[in-house]
Amino acid sequence: MHHLKNEEVFETLQISENGLYSEEAKRRQKIYGLNFIEIKEESNLKIFINQFKNPLILILIIASIIALLFKEYKDFFFIIVIVLINGLIGFFQEVKAKSKINQLLKLSKPIAKVVRDGKVYEIPAEEVTIGDIIILEEGDVIPADARLIESVNLMVDESILTGESIPVSKFHNKVLPEDTPVYERENIVFASTFITKGFGKAVVYAIGLNTEIGKIYTKLESREIETPLIRAINNFSKRLIIILTIISSFILILGILQGREFKDTLLLVLAQLVSAVPEGLPVVITIALVIGSLILYKKKTLVRYLPAVEALGSTTFICTDKTGTITENKLKVQKVYSLEENITNLIFSLCNDTEIDKGDPLDIALIKYLESINIDFIKIRNEHKREWFYPFDTKLKLMASINSINGKNYLFVKGAFEVLENLSFNYEDLDSLRKIHDEMAENGLRVIAFGYKEIEYIPKDILKEKIKLSGLVGFLDPPKESAKFAVKQAKESGIKIIMITGDNLKTAKAIAKIVGIHEEGNFVFEGKDLEKYSDKDLYNLLKNTSIVARALPEDKYRIVRVLQNNGESVAVMGDGVNDIPAIKSGNLGIAMNEGTPAAKSIAKMILLERDLSVIVDAIYIGRRISNNIRKVIELLMATNIGEITFLTLFILFNLPQPLFPTQILWINVVTDGILDKSLIFSKEESWIKKLKPSTFINWFLDKTQLFRIISFALFMGIVNLIIFKKILEMSSYEKAITVVFLCMIVAQWAYAIQSVKEFPFFKNVSESFKINPYIYLSLIFIGIPLHVLAYFLFPEVLHLTEIDISDLYYPLVVFMLALVFLEIRKWIEFVFTKEKI
Repeated sequence: MHHLKNEEVFETLQISENGLYSEEAKRRQKIYGLNFIEIKEESNLKIFINQFKNPLILILIIASIIALLFKEYKDFFFIIVIVLINGLIGFFQEVKAKSKINQLLKLSKPIAKVVRDGKVYEIPAEEVTIGDIIILEEGDVIPADARLIESVNLMVDESILTGESIPVSKFHNKVLPEDTPVYERENIVFASTFITKGFGKAVVYAIGLNTEIGKIYTKLESREIETPLIRAINNFSKRLIIILTIISSFILILGILQGREFKDTLLLVLAQLVSAVPEGLPVVITIALVIGSLILYKKKTLVRYLPAVEALGSTTFICTDKTGTITENKLKVQKVYSLEENITNLIFSLCNDTEIDKGDPLDIALIKYLESINIDFIKIRNEHKREWFYPFDTKLKLMASINSINGKNYLFVKGAFEVLENLSFNYEDLDSLRKIHDEMAENGLRVIAFGYKEIEYIPKDILKEKIKLSGLVGFLDPPKESAKFAVKQAKESGIKIIMITGDNLKTAKAIAKIVGIHEEGNFVFEGKDLEKYSDKDLYNLLKNTSIVARALPEDKYRIVRVLQNNGESVAVMGDGVNDIPAIKSGNLGIAMNEGTPAAKSIAKMILLERDLSVIVDAIYIGRRISNNIRKVIELLMATNIGEITFLTLFILFNLPQPLFPTQILWINVVTDGILDKSLIFSKEESWIKKLKPSTFINWFLDKTQLFRIISFALFMGIVNLIIFKKILEMSSYEKAITVVFLCMIVAQWAYAIQSVKEFPFFKNVSESFKINPYIYLSLIFIGIPLHVLAYFLFPEVLHLTEIDISDLYYPLVVFMLALVFLEIRKWIEFVFTKEKI
């Protein structure tokens, strides 16, 4: 299409300037399909097969084959059933998690503006079809490959396609040679790139996989992204397997030397090896993250990238903008100082590209001000034709227009005072204007200046024009009450907030003081000052900085990268095209729901309500999810290592085999497999808010957790060994096995109950029950009934025998001893740590 003229494009695609008719659009959608790039997801069959690729499951399958070879058919079938149950649980959970994620992602689908039936409509981008005329404005993500038919100062960021970070200019009136390379097609806009400046109209000629970006996708394989937590767990599991293999080999050799049956010892060792590592943990973590994303959505935060839930807890810096996030974003003209009142209303009306309630908040405030003093801005616009317009430039911090006034052309400019004062030729007024500007800013007003000049040409460089500075206008944008509380919470949690704004330093400082971001002793500086510092010096400065004013996009980006390079975890908030580099590079890039489609498309999270308190709440929810994952890890490792300890002790003391492989597998499936799912629903513990972010860096399997795991494993092993020996002396071997089997189960129940909260269970009993009722419900309605059924339905498979009611004394004692042991350990920890948290 790049080699065709506009009229030839219309003829080729069989459309008119009124766009497609609705019926024709539907017809074309049936022919060409929907406009989206379908990334191939794993089929349900492949997901199911993947459940058995875990090396631990493979060991279990090997154990079943060995049982078959030794003609232990009951063990063989039981192990296979357990493997299938474990696989089905993982399969259904993964499919359900994938479904929930897809449902959430649908909430953030992009939209496109198209001309249909001669009118402009907003439709889902996937409904754009061949021949649609699309409207392109600053911040829009381009929905498809299209040939430009109109353009005004149009610039496009094509870095996603070409790798070139500098936006390129586009022109509708160019006709290019047919062999022009993709990256030189100046009259074409491409899908997934975005508009950084200007306006355009274009005719769609390629959608979905037929776009340039689609062609790239067809050459790529979709790969699942592992979270840092899952990588850490997987690495730990691999190391653990090596250690356990060594221990198991030692036990196998020792068992054989003791004269034990090779097949029994081998099957036991293999089952023991599998039981020690929580093979279902990655699935549990995924479920926890999905639950977290659903909770966050209820709290006005949409998660687009699931691992972001995990990243929330370790956030150390929040880089936030000011307007709309910390302030109400309800700008109102509070004060106008004008040297020429007759020219002020003209500038407010003409150097303004908005309508009432639609457009830039600052321009809307000017229009409403004119209405309040009975000035008809529409009449002024109709009487004074616009000859040229320069949209607001974030770098130059000004906008301009040329309008015809009584047969003469005038250049009207409005923007930051420090920019316009350099363009001013009425030097005698600058001192008074500067004084008034500072007074307004120090009172928390957002201040802009305005000026004009008569002109007979279109300026090539607006900064080379000299204007008459004719006044100032101060806008009130009051801070949100919620922002004050959010800042207080963040500080208590050790999270540093830096306000990065394009606004004036004095205004930003006044607002930052009110909400508590800025305190005496904090550094404040402007974006232009960043170049004075090396990265090392800048980091030292940022650690005590509260405000960076007059910041450019590259300033925000550098701040984020410097913090990251020094080990900080940075949450970046933004909504405009200028925020995209920082959002994309942040550990947690956050866009606003009302922000540009381009910003939302690359953000990991989207705030559905623009408020600093929402992201602080989200961080707390992230910490809660991390803490629940930590509880699951601790439960699984402590109970599984406890089984290993017990089985190792019986070999060392040359005792008869106390547990059989089928028993170990049963315990793992119906005890761990139920309780770990319940734990992830635990409610928030208040002490989590007081932890410093650095705590979460080594949050999983730290020294504290390892001590807890090892101490309980030793307790569990020793207590059950004593009980096993005592029953052997008093009764039969079969009864000893049955009782110890129950003792192992109830000990794990006790650990699960104690796991619901960090502090002692009996410190606040009602809280202990309220913080996670699902643990108790799952025990009462699933755990206990399953074990009772197993006892009566297939005792032979589990090597169980009849026991008296009096024999239940031992499991009861073990349950109470485990609760007391864990309670004492918690009280010791509480005494030594309560002052720290």
